[in-house]
Amino acid sequence: MRKIAFITGATAGFGKASAYIFAANGYDLIINGRRIEKLQTLADEIERKYNVAVLQLPIDVQIEKAVFSSIENIPEDWKAIDVLINNAGLALGRDYFDEADMNDWNTMIDTNVKGFLYVGKAVSKLMAIRKQGHIINLGSVAGKQVYEKGNVYCATKYAVDAISQSMRIDLLRHNIKVTSINPGAADTEFSIVRFKGDEPTAKSIYNGLKPLTAEDVAEVIYYCTTLPAHVCINDLTLSCLQQANAIYFNRQTS
Repeated sequence: MRKIAFITGATAGFGKASAYIFAANGYDLIINGRRIEKLQTLADEIERKYNVAVLQLPIDVQIEKAVFSSIENIPEDWKAIDVLINNAGLALGRDYFDEADMNDWNTMIDTNVKGFLYVGKAVSKLMAIRKQGHIINLGSVAGKQVYEKGNVYCATKYAVDAISQSMRIDLLRHNIKVTSINPGAADTEFSIVRFKGDEPTAKSIYNGLKPLTAEDVAEVIYYCTTLPAHVCINDLTLSCLQQANAIYFNRQTS
């Protein structure tokens, strides 16, 4: 029986790794991202390697009308979405509250909260019709504990946590599972984006650590979808062995 997974932010990091693992397990994919060339490359690679169908949705999740119009108008045979991986998100800057760039704040709020909400609502409406589905929301340890210079990024991930709880309650009547996945330090493009292309600073975040990889997180995401129909992992936080929470690390110096 055909299974469909919809992945936002699919051109890098957790989203891209999830695309590969779900395709490897027979899912057809709807992949979303703003970088059209990378989206096309990913689609071509997955179709060739795994012999599954891939539908590209190159929209910016920050744009409300684009999200709802695009999802409402996907072909009918793609609307039976089994899994949504609501992954699109970013951190920008790591500044003291009083020194932060307002553009960074607005972009994080528009993507991590508003875009997350738009996609979640549009897809949950389709799932509600079928009275089934599984929504995986990508949170963070930053949504469990605030750290210095995290301010608005942490706030957006706290919002993801709260909204995930609300979705789980409100969608209960439709038999829709809602799982929040909260990774700790993971070596992806995340830090490069956060530090606006400053790769040395981005890499220094992981000094003395063996951090999570995108594939580690994707394995956990996929696992959550393999459980019996009556079982739902509501909230799961994972980190590398050397990380206790959003603040405490055991960095090795040699």
